[in-house]
Formats: sequence, structure tokens, C-alpha cells
Amino acid sequence: MMDGNDIPAGKCPVMHGSATALGSTVTGWWPEQLNFDILHQHDTKSNPMGPDFSYRKALETLDVEALKADMHALLTDSQDWWPADWGHYGGLMIRLAWHAAGTYRLQDGRGGGGTGDQRFAPLNSWPDNVSLDKGRRLLWPIKKKYGNALSWADLFILAGNIAYESMGLKTFGFGFGRVDTWEPQKDVYWGSEDDFLKPSDERYGDVTDASTMEKPLAAVQMGLIYVNPEGVNGKPDPALSAQHVRETFARMAMDDVETAALTAGGHTVGKCHGNGDAGALGPKPEGADLHEQGFGWHNPNWSGKASDAVSSGIEGAWTTEPTKFDMGYFKLLFGYEWELKKSPAGAWQWEPIDIKEEDKPVDASDPTKRNNPIMTDADMAMKVDPIYNEICQKFMADPEYFRDTFARAWFKLTHRDMGPKANYFGPDVPEEDLIWQDPIPAGATDYDIDAVKTKIAESGLSISDMVTTAWDSARTYRGSDMRGGANGARIRFAPQKDWEGNEPERLARVLGVLEPIAAESGASLADVIVLAGNVGVEQAAKAAGHDVTVPFTPGRGDATEEMTDGPSFEYLEPIHDGFRNWLKEDYAEKPEALMLDRCQLMGLTAPEMTVLAGGMRVIGTNHGDTKHGVFTDREGALTNDFFVNLTDMGNKWVPTGNGGYEVQDRKTGETKWTATRIDAVFGSSSILRAYSELYAQDDNEAKFVADFVTAWTKVMDADRFDVTPIGS
Repeated sequence: MMDGNDIPAGKCPVMHGSATALGSTVTGWWPEQLNFDILHQHDTKSNPMGPDFSYRKALETLDVEALKADMHALLTDSQDWWPADWGHYGGLMIRLAWHAAGTYRLQDGRGGGGTGDQRFAPLNSWPDNVSLDKGRRLLWPIKKKYGNALSWADLFILAGNIAYESMGLKTFGFGFGRVDTWEPQKDVYWGSEDDFLKPSDERYGDVTDASTMEKPLAAVQMGLIYVNPEGVNGKPDPALSAQHVRETFARMAMDDVETAALTAGGHTVGKCHGNGDAGALGPKPEGADLHEQGFGWHNPNWSGKASDAVSSGIEGAWTTEPTKFDMGYFKLLFGYEWELKKSPAGAWQWEPIDIKEEDKPVDASDPTKRNNPIMTDADMAMKVDPIYNEICQKFMADPEYFRDTFARAWFKLTHRDMGPKANYFGPDVPEEDLIWQDPIPAGATDYDIDAVKTKIAESGLSISDMVTTAWDSARTYRGSDMRGGANGARIRFAPQKDWEGNEPERLARVLGVLEPIAAESGASLADVIVLAGNVGVEQAAKAAGHDVTVPFTPGRGDATEEMTDGPSFEYLEPIHDGFRNWLKEDYAEKPEALMLDRCQLMGLTAPEMTVLAGGMRVIGTNHGDTKHGVFTDREGALTNDFFVNLTDMGNKWVPTGNGGYEVQDRKTGETKWTATRIDAVFGSSSILRAYSELYAQDDNEAKFVADFVTAWTKVMDADRFDVTPIGS
């Protein structure tokens, strides 16, 4: 009897490579082809929970106190299976949580610990995540016990929180509510390198200028969370490391005080592992043999546990008592001079000169031994950089200030990608509203909606004015970190009111009409902006012969400027909008690829993208009122003319240069329309053309209008976490 390894060569019973990564190489035949996978990821077919499962409801059954008790016990009770440093898994669990949350970047809101994505490649096999596979397996009995009432994403972060509490830190709080994904995040760009830990130069214009790091990246090398602990490109230089630490943490939405607190607080506990030959480690989890059962980095020379482990390659603890949250980090860093040395694994690390024996930490495995503490190049940056040094001096002078600052920064690190506080659940959610949570007060719901719609309709605003303003207000939403959107009406504040993409003059004029209506009716301006868009859509549909009512849920609130962190909103500025046929400037990425990226952030599918683009064109919402792609003689009416004329075989497309086209009558050569690449792609891409043909059919104009209204409502309501929190 043959097993799976005995199938004769050339007799493979399935198409060769079809079920492995090699099977995807067929897409390489047409490298310019749009990849719609990012719009169709996390389909219900990959989710085993079924459409009726609500994580929010499941959380209501969770015994939080019992869970926390089990977590506390786990930190010291599981020693027979995987011995921990000093008999305590705190350092491992903090690193697990940190590295789950630490992939977040402010530029596009992607990454972070909100999905449990660390279970999957590439994150589960990043060099920076060595041995976190063990941490996840240690948590399995708890996940198994609490089942559907506890997501992996919540468990990873909770493990770090409980670890800090067990080591003496009063944490700022914790919010459940992170919903697991069931496949890797295909939309996250981690860099262009074809291998891990390639020199940083590949993602910098000038590696000596940290600000030149490629956007939206927030780590110095492929496979690292932040910076290289040995120094930039593995070359120790604390001053240069300080620059890179500052840039990477800023791209994670952290200021200098938060960065210094996180560095010190993160290295107050636990240790680095580099006692052995890093080159001897086995394959990463995704490349390991089947019998490894998802484990990676097998250590053939040592036990791979506690002092006999290799992960970062650096070896040692930062403090004298690595299982206590204390001020030991500052005592050693600033109390001694430090010199460069090599770890047993050959990594650069800093060790103290003439340290007292009692200040040395006890060996992680053998309590009869003491070893030198260590500092990474990033730690030395806290001492060398004058700004970080001054912050650390303040921490040393006021330990309670340090503890509070770190606790708040840790909470921000681990909750930054959860969006507004409406998405938080549980007894430990802090009452305080934090500005980075983009707080929004509750809005009124008891006003006369029909009366407001009547006032809007009689205001003299055009369909284009109403639809465009509502769209511009809502399109900032990104599902990556649940920021932006129409709720809060922050479009009236800087920086949004001045963005080129929002046509400031038109925006000010439209808001000048809508604000009095909101004030007179008792409705929020946020609601009135969306209602105006709905009125515009209804009028456009009626002009096309369709009576529709666009669904509307009141209750949006109006944020104040004091509630608005203006600088952080700069990252939400649109630099393109395929729906309004606008590109701020030419970019290396093609406009159609930019549009796909934006649609993924907005949570739109390819059919929704198609129907919205076609509808927005004929309504007349192009930026600057250009006529590119307005394939209709009935502009302002919600018809399917865009698709009818796009697929008309009597037309031919003639490039005019710089991404422009003329759509000419095939017989006469007369130019009927002008267009951009964004318009052209709906007829060029075989997938998008299939959708376009569907909406161009004679029997599908009503379907087109209905689908447009549904997709429009989805965009307008994407940020209504006050109505439907994530996971509901």
C-alpha cells in the first residue's frame, strides 16, 4: 500500500502544484492584470463560523474573571511542557502580544493585532517572531476551554496584559472585541524584498535619513517589527538607531514620550535569547516538515528552552529582576557605562563595564548563576539621543509618571486598530475617552427626517453638490483600523476641509447651506450631510424613472475640534479617487491599482466598486466637474448609460497620452466621450467587463439602481459602530 510519498513521478493525481503556492505562478503570465483577491478575501466560504455567528453576542457569555484567573495560572503552571525563563512565561506572552499589535502602521491603518493574523504566514514565520509559535500553543488549552466566546486576536493581546499585571504593573484597561480572520491578510504590503532581513537600503532613499523609508512601511527590514536590535543594517550606532526608532514609532502613531515609555517598559521584563548557533535552527513554521505540526525553528544543539534558546541572537536580560515591573531598566542603563560585545550567537549587544555582582540578573535556567545584563542598540539610543535622554530622566525622577505613561502607551499600542470605543467590550474598558480613539458624541435620533430631507431638497443644492459632499465625508473610512467616515462630520475641520480632493470652495459652499438646516432641525451635521447625499441619489434615480428611498439610520454625532487629532487625520487624505475620476498627481502605482487598494480599505467588493463607479459617473460627481467617463447625455440621472456606452461595439478607444482616451464612433471617427484609465479598466479587465456587461443589459437597469443604492448605503454606514459594533 502506497502512502502519500509513494506516488510515482509523473502520476500526480491532481493538477501539478494546483494546491500549493507554486500553483499561483499562472498569474505571472499577465503581470499587469489586476488582482481582485484583496477585495474578495475573508469570504464567507473561508469562515467556518457561519453567517449567523456574532462574536459580540458570544462575548456576553464569557466569564472574564475565570479567564483572567486561568491566564495568571498559565504563566507559571505549564513548566513541564515548555520551561520558561525564571519559571515565568510573562516575557514570552508580552512579546507575543507586542508583536501581534506592533505591525500596525498609521499610513494605511493596516497590520496590528485586531484580527489574530499572527497565526498565519508570513507573520507566523517572520524572523522577529521566533518562538512565538510556542507562545501560541501554550495558549491553546485556554482557547479550547473558552471556545467561540474568546477570539485568538483578543487572547493574544490579553495574554500580554495579564503578563504585565502578574509582574506588578497596573494596566490602563482592556477591551475585548477583536474578530478573528480565517486566512492571511492579502492586502498588507510588507515590502518588496524577496527574502527576510535584507539590508535596509532597499526600503530607504537614504538609510542615514530615516524619513526616507518607503511608505506605508513602518519597519526597517522585512521580517522585523520595528528596528534591527543590533543597529541599522546590523551595525551598532545608537545615534542613528535613535533616528530610526523615532521614525518607526511615529509611523505607528507614537510620539517621543510614548516611544521612550514603550522601549523602557517593554524591556523592563523578560530577556533576549541568543545562546547558541542561530544558523543551526530548523525551518520556519511555514517551511517545516509535516511532523513538526506547525512548530518551527527547531534547535538541534540545545534544548531551545530558557537559557538554551536562540531567537533574536542577542543573549541576556535588560534588568536585574526580569520578572518584576520596576525601575531597573533605568538604573542599569544610566547607572553604568556600556561597551559592545558579541553574543554566543554572534550578535552585537551592549554589556555594562564593571557591573556589581548583585546587579546582574540570575540565569534564566540556573538560579546559581548570574550573567551580565544587556542592552540593544535601540536601548542605547534612549541614553545617547538628547530628547529620549531627557524623557527618561523625567521617568526616573517620577516612577509613577513612568508607570502611568507606559500603561497608557501599552493600551494604545494594543488597541489602536480597534477603532472607536463602541467596538470595545468587557468590564475593563476605561471610561476615559482618548483622542486617538476619535471620540464622537451621540447624535439626536428624534428629529423629523422627512422634514429635513424636504429642506435639503428645497435648498438649491445640485444633485452633484449633495452626492459629492456626502461621498467625500464618508470615503475616508478605512476598515483596516476603523478610522474615518462620515460620523463626526470632521470634514468641516482642518485638515479635511482644506484637502484638494474635497474641493474646498465647493465644500465650504455646501456646508454653508447644510449647517443651518442641521441647527434648525436638531439633527447633527453628520446626519444632514449623509441625508443630503441620499436626497441627491433619490433625485438622480427619479430622473432616470425609478422611485427609490435610500435607507437611513439617524444618530451620527458631531465631533468637536478638541476631539479631533488633526495631525493623525492627515494620513487619511485621499490622493486619488477613482469614483470621482481624480488623481492628485502621477504615482508609480497605476490609478486602477490605487482604486483597488482604496476599495479594500473601504470594504467594497469588486461588484460594489463597479456599480458605484458607473453610477457616480452619470450622476456627475467628477472632481472639478470634468467630463471624463461621463458616458451619458442624461448627466444627473442614475442610469446604466456608463455601462451601455462602455460596452457599445460601435465605439473604439484611442489613447491620447498621459492616461487619457477618446471614445470615438467606429464608423465616423467622431469623438463621443473622453475617458481615463479608470474608465477604460472597466471594459479592459475581463473580470470588471463581466460586471459591466451585466449592468449594461436591457433587463438590468432596475437592478443597477438597486445595487447602487445598496452599495451607497454601505459606504455611508461603514463607520456606524454606535449601531453595529465590529463583531456584531
